Amino acid sequence: MRFVRYQVGTITSLLGWVLGEHIGAIEGDIFGEYRRLEADIELARVQLLAPILPGKIIEVGRNYIDQVQEQETKIPEIPIISLKPPSTVIGHGVPIVIPEQSNQVEHEVELAVVIGKKGRFIPSDQAARYILGYTIANDVTARDLQRLDVHKTRSKGFDTFCPLGPWIETELDPMDVLVTCRVNGELRQMASTREMIFSVSQIIAFISSVMTLFPGDVILTGTPAGSGVLRAGERVECSIEGIGSLENPVKQG
Repeated sequence: MRFVRYQVGTITSLLGWVLGEHIGAIEGDIFGEYRRLEADIELARVQLLAPILPGKIIEVGRNYIDQVQEQETKIPEIPIISLKPPSTVIGHGVPIVIPEQSNQVEHEVELAVVIGKKGRFIPSDQAARYILGYTIANDVTARDLQRLDVHKTRSKGFDTFCPLGPWIETELDPMDVLVTCRVNGELRQMASTREMIFSVSQIIAFISSVMTLFPGDVILTGTPAGSGVLRAGERVECSIEGIGSLENPVKQG
């Protein structure tokens, strides 16, 4: 199933499910009990919002073999994690804003895991029970500031630096799906999730050994090689096989 948040006219933050080219409203809580209503709203008539407003966003660095090779660094022995503020989140079609402080803002397409159940010290073989579904993320990064600061908070923390969407797919098998990023139609990044150093279940087990995961938390599982500079006027398209595409224009702040 595909869960969405959407807006129709002046009515905002509606919750729904996708059936083909239509949306049906949902009554209740997707993390608990809910009821699906008839899919009678044309998808083309609504504005899609970020499918989740996370309590926290945890990102994993250097998790693709080709990216480690590109950066000429060592393969990490444990997942490298950091936090990205929820205020970075935007939805499909909303502009990514290049801040004045940076001259090197880059795209990073990533498979995003949406947590569905509270958990701590989750065994890797039980991780699937704690997942609601998956969506697409663009972990936008001010690379020049990342090099300057060493720590990632500022470089990854600007408003609009975490597009999510277009929906949450609950039936994806994340073991071998194609992840791509295009800018103005030009292919920039492409890899399969089978090239991840740490699997989704291993990542969840590791993160939950550090912090409690709550329903609605989002985990960004790393980006392949090929992240590149975004410029005002461009359009970036992040796609994941089995989910769809997340597109955002880029503008100067």
